[in-house]
Amino acid sequence: METSNTYYILAFYVFTAIENPEEEVRKHHRFFKTRDIRSRIYISKEGINAQMSAEKTHALEYIDWLKSDERFKDIDVKIHTYHEHAFPKVTVKAKEQLVALDRKADPKDGGDHLSAEEWKTMLEQKDEDTILIDVRNDYEWVIGHFEGALKPELNTFRKFPEYVDKLKAEYDPKKTKVMMYCTGGIRCELYSVLMKNEGFDTVYQLDGGVIKYGQKQGNDHWKGKLFVFDDRLSVPIAEDGKEEIISSCRYCAVASDVYYNCANMDCNELFLSCPSCAEKNKGCCCTDCETAPHTRPFHKGEDRPKPFRKWYHYETVKRKG
Repeated sequence: METSNTYYILAFYVFTAIENPEEEVRKHHRFFKTRDIRSRIYISKEGINAQMSAEKTHALEYIDWLKSDERFKDIDVKIHTYHEHAFPKVTVKAKEQLVALDRKADPKDGGDHLSAEEWKTMLEQKDEDTILIDVRNDYEWVIGHFEGALKPELNTFRKFPEYVDKLKAEYDPKKTKVMMYCTGGIRCELYSVLMKNEGFDTVYQLDGGVIKYGQKQGNDHWKGKLFVFDDRLSVPIAEDGKEEIISSCRYCAVASDVYYNCANMDCNELFLSCPSCAEKNKGCCCTDCETAPHTRPFHKGEDRPKPFRKWYHYETVKRKG
């Protein structure tokens, strides 16, 4: 049941020409100034990629305000509810690229979009000539993914072209059907272009990503949780209460999908741990980090700790000073 302090978590992207991204940034800051909104929004000449949390009335006002602009009127905004803000502050920045690809790619040349229902059907009819590619990072994949998905072994997706070359050596691009998915859909818009440019003729992408799939089809064919880039870190993809845990604690291997940032601020690695091992190891990812000079104190009792706040670094250094 919603209360007056219910927050909406919004996620959306749009590819459209924006002549002056810096002016769009200023317009956003002016709109946010009198409203209870926090965000991580990137604006470039090619469009907007946005995640934000807002008091529900202000969230709806923002959607109306955004869609009043002809360039943004068809934006598909995905909404979740939450009991508090999911972002620590307002961030709205102009960027050169919405997705790190380091090459020109027009989304109009990308794969065919499949609705959640079409995606589910294709998963159920998937044959040996179809590959399913998860276009996310390792730490996202490990806590949740579609059954049978391939995980690119990459430490940065700027190396995705190298992965495509590897796929071409293993699969016939002319015969192979490619299914691609990511969290909200934006990565696939551009990475599918690359797949097609490299000779894969039949490429499909999940419209709206895993977020929209979960809202429409629930957990069908999905294992585990969904990693999100906000204070929640991991969430069920559906609201039916099913929360399968497929990942495990780094130390004791017990089932766990709780992420911690290493307490060594010079490391800050994101790692999985159960609460007991996190306390035992002082919130650190390894024994070396436990004795590092810039180590934050471990706070017991946080079932799902928030990501590391940078301001805390300076407060801790000041105290250690």
